Amino acid sequence: MHFAELEVPGTYVITPDQIVDDRGTFYESMRTDEFERVLGHAFEPRQINYSVSRRNTLRGIHSVTNPPGQAKYVTCVRGTLRDFVVDLRVGSPTFGRYASNVLDAESGRSVYVPEGVGHGFITLTDDACICYVLSSTFVPGTQIDIDPLDPDLALPWGYTEQPLMSPKDEKAPSLKEVMEAGLLMRWED
Repeated sequence: MHFAELEVPGTYVITPDQIVDDRGTFYESMRTDEFERVLGHAFEPRQINYSVSRRNTLRGIHSVTNPPGQAKYVTCVRGTLRDFVVDLRVGSPTFGRYASNVLDAESGRSVYVPEGVGHGFITLTDDACICYVLSSTFVPGTQIDIDPLDPDLALPWGYTEQPLMSPKDEKAPSLKEVMEAGLLMRWED
């Protein structure tokens, strides 16, 4: 597996080495020893979630307060999506900037999202299924939601028709409002 750091420090796109033969494809999706080697610390899964979405569904931008903090390993296991990570760490040299990748089931590519970085995606196919491997379990009241259409973020979602969004995401506050509320973690080198 190959790790490539993205424009947002500490975020990576991970591309597996695939073994292809007449039967199909095999690859290792995750190895905690490789994560520890690259990240310099352990990534220990505590919860695994899935979401299944229709084409043109936009989910995010989401993060978790610290504590408890939450890193994510995101993989598209069916279909295709455009994935975004947004640096929400106050004081980071890339605060408010983003990185985007296309994730699809065929490539097996995944994205590692460290604590304090927001995540969202838009589905490009019907019945897209996304798997989230999380470093902490769900704790009510710790979710951070940021308006994915915040003009200050200006994320290039690439949709041509209004995307499907949850009421929670449609009503989410701007990055500026979340920052002023003191919900974001501070950058640590």
